[in-house]
Amino acid sequence: MLDERMFRIVVAFFVSVLTVLIITPLIKKLAIRIGAVDKPNHRKIHSKTMPRMGGLAIFIGVIVGVICSGIYHETKMTAIIVGAFIIIFLGILDDRYQLSAKIKFIIQLAVGIMIVSTGLKMEFFSVPFLSERIELGWLSYPLTVLWIVGITNAMNFIDGLDGLAAGLSVIGLSTIAFMAFTGGKVLILSLSLVVIGSTLGFLVYNFHPAKIFMGDTGSLFLGYVISILSLLGLYKSVTLFSIVIPIIILGVPIFDTTFAVIRRIINNQPFYTPDKSHIHHRLIAYGLSHRMSVIIIYLIGCIFSFSAILLKSATVWLSLFIIFILILFIQIIVEITGLVSEQFKPFIKFYKRMIKRN
Repeated sequence: MLDERMFRIVVAFFVSVLTVLIITPLIKKLAIRIGAVDKPNHRKIHSKTMPRMGGLAIFIGVIVGVICSGIYHETKMTAIIVGAFIIIFLGILDDRYQLSAKIKFIIQLAVGIMIVSTGLKMEFFSVPFLSERIELGWLSYPLTVLWIVGITNAMNFIDGLDGLAAGLSVIGLSTIAFMAFTGGKVLILSLSLVVIGSTLGFLVYNFHPAKIFMGDTGSLFLGYVISILSLLGLYKSVTLFSIVIPIIILGVPIFDTTFAVIRRIINNQPFYTPDKSHIHHRLIAYGLSHRMSVIIIYLIGCIFSFSAILLKSATVWLSLFIIFILILFIQIIVEITGLVSEQFKPFIKFYKRMIKRN
């Protein structure tokens, strides 16, 4: 029975890839026809008008894959699919009409509340060295909604270079799929592989030089799916390190988003105000090519994913050591790239002082 189901999952993966390969050129023509295009400006890397809304092709590939795999029968899948349709519709409207951040936030909040209302939420928290678990009670509702909205938007923030959001999504989803496979979680594995297949099919058209952008249709959808997959893995029971694992898997978009908020607070700007100081902008400002900047961020994403896999089976003390090393790694990246500001380099300044003393 398991072999038959695995066969269906593998078939669904390849069907998703093929579907997106076939349908993306049609979505490109549709985007141009309805005016869902991205025009160049002082913030943008590209120099010509590009069709957006490529995420619709990813979504269609996922829907076809879900039907082929048969996982639409699973508990809670109805609400998850309805939520996905709402997110896709939101993304299409934003790619065409450039909706305000407030409207997008309200709709994402509504989707998060709908998902939580089905019972899919974190219910209790356990901490190493403490024998009793902490019941989250009413806090489980806002915390779970915040998780969905936060992860959904994290992927949207990182979508600034050809193939960047799509590639990071594949890396993160592959990590989730590997953990689901080793943990025997068939639903998470099935959905992960279907989304991976669809995103890989889209990357053929989206890697530099891109022929189409995924737009908010794609970045919001991928962020939403990853938030749901990680939530399914955390369902009910949350430990200190289990909640850290999906955060580490999405290390690049999460730390980039976090420091973007910090940067805007320091500069007295609204957190939703766009700027040109994200990690991909900073790497290009250092003189790296478009493609090399993307590959370097892919490698950083792989480091985070490998750390998450290690963390899954590590002891408490080894887990703490891994987290410490990752925090140090993030700090060094932030200071080298000037992600907060060119002046914010406490670790580098301390290191230089120590070198001079010796």
